[in-house]
Amino acid sequence: MEPIIDPSGRFELPPASAEAAKRALGPSGPFVSERRRPSHHPGRIPDLLALLVLATSPAGPAAPLAAQVPSITSEDYARAEQFLPWNVRQMVSNDLVDPTWLDNDRFWYRNRIPEGHAFVLVDPAASTQRPAFDHVRLADALSAAADTVYQPYVLPFSEFDFLDGDRAVEFWTDEFARWAVDLDTYAVTGPESVPQRLDDRVLSPDGRWEAFQRDYDVWVRSTGTGAETRLSRNGEEHYGYGVIFGHSDVITYRRHGTRLRPMLEWSPDSRMVAVIRVDERKVGTDPYLETDGGLPTLHLRRKAVPGDEFLPMMEHHVFEIPSGREVVVDQPPQYHVDLTCCGQASDDGLKYVLWSSDGDEMFIVNADRDSKRAEIVEVDLASGATRPILEEMSETFLELNTVSGGELNVRIVGDRELIWFSQRSGYGHLYLYDRETGALRNPITSGQWMVIDVEHVDEARRLVYFTAVGREPGIDPYFRQLYRVRLDGTGLERLTPEDLDHQITMSPSGRFIIDRFSSRDTPPVTVLRSADGSVVRTLEEADVSRLLATGWRYPEAFTVKARDARTDLYGYLHFPSHFDPTRKYPIADYVYPGPQVGSVGYRQFSPSRSDIHALAELGFVVVTLDAMGTPMRSKAFHDAYYGDLGDNGIPDHVAALEQLAARHDYLDLDRVGIYGHSGGGFASTAALLRFPGFFKVAVSSAGNHDNRTDYYFWGEKYHGQMRRDEDGSDNYDAQANHLLAENLEGRLLLMYGTLDDRVQPNATLLLIDKLIEHHKDFDVLVLPNRNHGFFNEPYVIGRRWDYFVEHLLGAEPPDEYVISPTPPDPAKPPN
Repeated sequence: MEPIIDPSGRFELPPASAEAAKRALGPSGPFVSERRRPSHHPGRIPDLLALLVLATSPAGPAAPLAAQVPSITSEDYARAEQFLPWNVRQMVSNDLVDPTWLDNDRFWYRNRIPEGHAFVLVDPAASTQRPAFDHVRLADALSAAADTVYQPYVLPFSEFDFLDGDRAVEFWTDEFARWAVDLDTYAVTGPESVPQRLDDRVLSPDGRWEAFQRDYDVWVRSTGTGAETRLSRNGEEHYGYGVIFGHSDVITYRRHGTRLRPMLEWSPDSRMVAVIRVDERKVGTDPYLETDGGLPTLHLRRKAVPGDEFLPMMEHHVFEIPSGREVVVDQPPQYHVDLTCCGQASDDGLKYVLWSSDGDEMFIVNADRDSKRAEIVEVDLASGATRPILEEMSETFLELNTVSGGELNVRIVGDRELIWFSQRSGYGHLYLYDRETGALRNPITSGQWMVIDVEHVDEARRLVYFTAVGREPGIDPYFRQLYRVRLDGTGLERLTPEDLDHQITMSPSGRFIIDRFSSRDTPPVTVLRSADGSVVRTLEEADVSRLLATGWRYPEAFTVKARDARTDLYGYLHFPSHFDPTRKYPIADYVYPGPQVGSVGYRQFSPSRSDIHALAELGFVVVTLDAMGTPMRSKAFHDAYYGDLGDNGIPDHVAALEQLAARHDYLDLDRVGIYGHSGGGFASTAALLRFPGFFKVAVSSAGNHDNRTDYYFWGEKYHGQMRRDEDGSDNYDAQANHLLAENLEGRLLLMYGTLDDRVQPNATLLLIDKLIEHHKDFDVLVLPNRNHGFFNEPYVIGRRWDYFVEHLLGAEPPDEYVISPTPPDPAKPPN
């Protein structure tokens, strides 16, 4: 069978996908739709039509009705509800070790156990592991002091600090109440009122100072005396120090729980602090209406979108502590761009500023507006003068770490060297440079595989520890492994022998490794390793027996070919507990297109990612797939639809579903739904518009349906800078969903929050307006006063289930079923 060109004209589809496209397009050619008549019940398929669908289904007209349209009851929803994240977490124990490091590489972690949580203290050098304190005595003492009742393993805090040589602990039970408990006598002191909310300040490495923001300026407070020093003195609205881009004037951020940590980076010796000043004075305003009694409240914030003339710009300042001496970095204002995968600001400060280990030298990574050029410069801390060291350019977007949330894979080494990450070879690798001359000394790693994170640099032994994927043959190419190699590129060693995904945390000294290894069908084991990879002790082994007792099933991995019929793609099938391979199941395709992360993400064990397992339990097979255009493979794989965000990897989903249905008779290719949030909301709607007839139902929430309404650093990085033509069109037209509204077939449910702080609601409203213009049937759920993260809100989950049950499964959902919300965590104070 000859391939055909897809409706966008961008590529040829392999035969399997071509067949799907032909069926989807129909005999009249692309995008021909027939206007549906309204049903007797708004949004429901008429009974007669439902019977017709059954009669022509792959199971054949002789198939019994009950086998095709299951009865969906409140009990079915309750069974599915148990697989939501906040419920399955209670069925898994000993699965996570998130260390808080102390002196001499000691650490504590909060371990999940059937009774709640236990705090565990580990001394790697002594190979000891014990409770951090007597939980029963502490609970009794705190209950008496607070005049309430606390259970030993349901304590009202998730973090604590040791005091007085580990003879006492200090913790907060709400935003401003600090307590201390003597671990010899279990005498309680407190609560003591603290002047600054814990998450609003950044503690210096030596613990003597905490930096915070007040009235657009940055201050420091002595933790010993409480004395405050104002560092910057001329901050103003839209031109403040340490502010987060676009967030300094959004009242709703406080109201909805986002805490504003100042953007700054302490030097390792706590002697200086680097701060950015953000200039947004000419940046356009982004309006939001908050629903309230009477008239709504208008909120405005500054936001730049693709093609804007004025963008937020950064100025770098350095302050000496405690003198307050200011150093203004002598370079032009810099763009706020994205050289990792999801924004420039990290929770810990400003990650594009790097310090030498002794704190005597500071370096800044800068980039161009479109993320195609990056450089690193050295800053003279006496004068503020800068000296360029090296730069790199790319024809598409350039990244210094290819995974979402990763730190820059750039490290300052000794007095003369630095490590730099590059994909110049087509894969992400590490290179050693001379800092004085900017000359390349040697590649550190090479080959057709990808470095993920630099974990530690041992300068004395000239070793770098890093995680990477795709190097080991015969295992999932997304499984992270830990390696070490000499800085001259010799002596590469794999330190994690298990053919599983390894989540790594290294101790501050680099002497010890916490390794949590697992896969989607292998529960995690967490071990403590020495720096050579040998196991010192097993810390935890996950217990999933209670989860498996419910009938929960491990997902099944699969490999298929991409749209090009050559490239391997990887994903998972998720089944209901009552799965019967002799039946036909509708397909629910969960999509997140990237480019900064895929639908699957890391491959470690996950008892529930969002409601994937829960939705499957209602009688679906849920598919997750990392399509082309997502990270952790080659640069070419990641660049697959650079400059065409409307692609969304959907042609790969079509090709994958065709192949899976050919392998598995239980997959019903005539009942394919798709859903997602944010980029997944954009992609799921695009799937319905670009492949009408193949996808029958889409539930799309918070979609960036036109990236001209999204942040400029996102759109311009992955789609390119805006180019306007004389006729008024531009190169962003092709990605906009509202310009394809006339192609809609099937059922579409759009959701958006009126205070969405990431994707402007205007993107969805543009689409709605065009759907109305073309007289299309669709459904909308408006969520007043919600920000971007409403995907897992119980009501939203319920409406998503209802829509798929009704329009894809062909059943009647239970009326107004109420999904229980996430139970409150007593260890986390309310916002």
